Order: sequence, then C-alpha cells, then structure tokens
Amino acid sequence: MSVGITRFLVPVLALSATSASLQAAPAPKPKLVVAIIVDQFRYDYLTRFRADYHGGFNQLLTEGAVFTNAHYDQIPTVTAVGHSIFMSGAMPAVSGIVGNTWYDRDEEKNVTSVCDWAEKTVGGHQEEKGPKCTDSDPASPRRLLVSTLGDEMRNADERAKVVGVSIKARGAILPSGHRALGAFWFDDVTGNFVSSSFYVNSLPAWAEAFNGQKLANEYTGRAWEGFPTWHFRAAPGSPTPYAAIPASPWGNELIERFAEEALGGEKLGQRGVTDLLTVSFSSNDYVGHRVGPDAPEVRDMAIRTDQLLANLFRRIDSSVGMKNVIVVLSADHGVARLPEIDKKDKMPGGYIAGNVENAVTAALNRRFGKKDWLIPGAGETALYFDHDALENAKTADGKSVAEDEVYDAAVNVLMNTPKLHVARVYTRKQLLQGATGDFVARAQTNGFNPRRSGDLQIIFEPGYIPGSSGTSHFSPYDYDRHVPLLFMGPGIEAGRYTENVEVNDVAPTLATILDVETPSGSSGRVLGEMLTK
Repeated sequence: MSVGITRFLVPVLALSATSASLQAAPAPKPKLVVAIIVDQFRYDYLTRFRADYHGGFNQLLTEGAVFTNAHYDQIPTVTAVGHSIFMSGAMPAVSGIVGNTWYDRDEEKNVTSVCDWAEKTVGGHQEEKGPKCTDSDPASPRRLLVSTLGDEMRNADERAKVVGVSIKARGAILPSGHRALGAFWFDDVTGNFVSSSFYVNSLPAWAEAFNGQKLANEYTGRAWEGFPTWHFRAAPGSPTPYAAIPASPWGNELIERFAEEALGGEKLGQRGVTDLLTVSFSSNDYVGHRVGPDAPEVRDMAIRTDQLLANLFRRIDSSVGMKNVIVVLSADHGVARLPEIDKKDKMPGGYIAGNVENAVTAALNRRFGKKDWLIPGAGETALYFDHDALENAKTADGKSVAEDEVYDAAVNVLMNTPKLHVARVYTRKQLLQGATGDFVARAQTNGFNPRRSGDLQIIFEPGYIPGSSGTSHFSPYDYDRHVPLLFMGPGIEAGRYTENVEVNDVAPTLATILDVETPSGSSGRVLGEMLTK
C-alpha cells in the first residue's frame, strides 16, 4: 500500500469510526415525563377556542407535535376506559377495564373500575362497606390486568417515581398504575386529597401540609364569574360538604396546585432518574355533562385549563427545566351535543324515551314467564343476564329454552322498539366468535372482555343518549372518540400530523423514548414520524 493511500485511508477510517460512535450514542433521556389527560375534551375544543389560548395549550400547539386525527377505537368511550388506555396502550379486551362500572360475576355485585375493599382510604373519610362497590369506596389498581408505562419505568429502575393526581380515583389510579409511589384524588367529605393503602400507609408530609391549608373551604364560597347560577356551597349538615367542588373551575385549580406540591415534595425530575407525573383534569367532565359542548361554561373551562397548564409548566420549568421534560396531553373521551341543541339545529339525536332493561324484561316475561332476567344497573351500554334464570328458562308448556333463544328474543325487542333508538346489538356469542365488519364492529370487539363484559352490547343511533337532561358519552361515534393528542419536549419534532392514530399509541411511544419495556397489553404503535432522527 502506498504512503499516499495510507494517508488517505487513516482519516477516513477515523471519521467512519467517529460517525458510528455518534450514531450509537443514545439520545439523552428526559428527567421527567408529564402525562396530562383532560376529562371530556373533544378535539374541536382545540380549534374552536384557539384564539382564546395564550397559556399551556398555546405552548403545546406552537412548540409541540399536534396529531389532528387521534381517536379511541373501542366501546365504551368513558372515563375509566380512556384513562386505562392512556398509559397502558391496552384495549378493554385485554386490560379488563370494560367501563366505569360493571357486574363482577365472581364477587356477585356491581363494581367500579378501581373500588377495592381489600384496601383502606388513606387521609380522608372511610366509607362503610355496602352492597355495591362504588366511587366513594377504597380503591386500588387491582382490576387493571396489565402494566402501565409507570410500572415499566419502575421495573427498569426502582429509583423512578410515579405519581398520579386527579379529582376522581380512577383518574389518578389507572394512568399511574400498580407500582406508583402514590395516586391521589379528592375526598368530597373532608376536602382532602387522599390515597389508598395499596400505595401508602400514611400521606407524605407534603400532602398532609397541602390538606392542612383547607383550600376546599375557600372554594365553596367562591363565585364563578360570568355564571351566577352556579353555586358550590353544600346545604347545612350535608354529609358531603365539598361535593359541588368537582363541577366547578376550582376542582381543576386544586388538581394543578396539588400537582405542583407533588413535583416539589417528591423532587420529581430532580434526582438523576426519569420520573412520571400523571395529571387528570376532571372538572371539565363534570361541567360538560350538565351543559354540553356548545355552552359558554365549557369554553370558560377550556380557557381556564389553558391557564392552569401554563402555571404547571412554569413551575416545572423553574425546578426541572422544560427542556428536560416530555409532555403528552390527550383526553379520555369527547361528548355528544345536547339533544335540545341538535333538535334546534335540525340534527338527528335526542333523549331515549324508553328503558332498555324494562323493555327486555317485559318481552322475556311475556314469552318465557316472569323472572329476574337481568342484573339491574350493571353496565352503561350492556345488559348482564342472570345466568341462573337463563339455565332455568322454560316455555309455557314446560320445555327447556336454549340460551340463544332468550338472547334472540331480547335482541328482537331492542331492534324493533323505535323509541329505544338502538342501531345494533352484539351478543356474547358473536363477540366470542369474533365480530367482523366496520369501525363499529371493531370497536365493540376491542371493548369486549369475556369475563367482565355483559351478555348483550348495545349501540344506540348517533346523537341519542339515555336520560332526560344534560349529555353523555359512551358511543363509537366521532364526537365521543376524536380527542386531542399533543407531545412536546426533547426528541419531539414539532409540527402538524394528520395521520390517523390512536391513544393506544402513547404508551409504546413513550416506552421507546425512555428505552423501557412496552406495557404488557399495549396494542399501539410507536409514533416514529414525530421523533427526531
């Protein structure tokens, strides 16, 4: 080899080695991940109120990756399901979180997604055990069958801290997971933020100090400027003196202030290891249920949430530095318009005049004799049959009746009673065999867990909801499933992304950024298009 060639090759080889070394070097991990979910926040709240945003939403929309077509792909679209998907990426079919409530056949009672009488409430009121497992009972993540991002972070490094904050127990517990340092939610009896003995035996000192300020007392007497008909003080002697706080602007203020305390009290993002803070702003949901998405109160709540996000980001910046933080924000579901607004605008939709449980029971009684066919109040969009009644069903002449015959009779009355506005009914047998078809069939399959879901799954026509006032969410339709999805932070390429994505994609994307195991039940994909190369 000549001297000239040698002189040429040496620097080239050195440069190649240096390039390979640079390519192999991992990107620096964030010090903190802040996962924010706004309860009942439609995607179009970002666009309709855009001119009013000058705080946190504005920062995310201008400095972050904005996914304009993020959807949920399961039924029902309710709080517990959305919160469980956010940090696990798992569909209800796998996670077991099939609704806010369901009938547990092993326990033989109606349960909520997080209620757990094996634990105690820490730091607040201890409810007496009743025949049902309710939102006011002790809680834990035991009903969640899969791991979350926070669980995998802790599995990778025991030093990592995970903290969840919300007004609702399910809003704090389900995103933060099994291995969190603590999940904290609001107790409307004491006005405290409380936790579960699943996580802690006593509240940390910073949480006790926060509760000692008695901020809830101040908020009960505060007026909501511009909305004089809203009042938040309970009647004298009420057993739940702070029950009106969640459906007020002050519920979100309490959440944000408590999140700031958690940030400082646990030194999140300040200890040489990546931590996770999950924050669920619940009050938007409570207000939205009452007045619907077109009401001025909803706009005001969105603007206030924008300002609260700015407060939180400023505090994070001062203690951790936003350049060291990844923020992801989404919602757990959207919401339907008020039926009276749809009627005024000549749009389809309305309140459902009949009761599906009553209609099915009456039809089965006429055909097979009187029985307690159904478990009352067991599901939001599902019917749970009493299996003993099914096994003992007989015709008028005493012949045994096949289970499918009972289900068929129930489906027939549901589909042929116009005032119920039922679009489809899926039976347990159909879903066990694998329902195929359009986006509705796919969503119902994703939402069906054989051990926990009901025997009949009901899909109402678009715009129709049970009840006689307010509005709700549970459907496979776009107004319930289209939500914001925004990322901001190191390694995130800011811009507008119009691809169809799912909220299930959040957890595997963050796991990839953090270089930890993807949560166990995740069905999402990594949003590589927004990751800087």
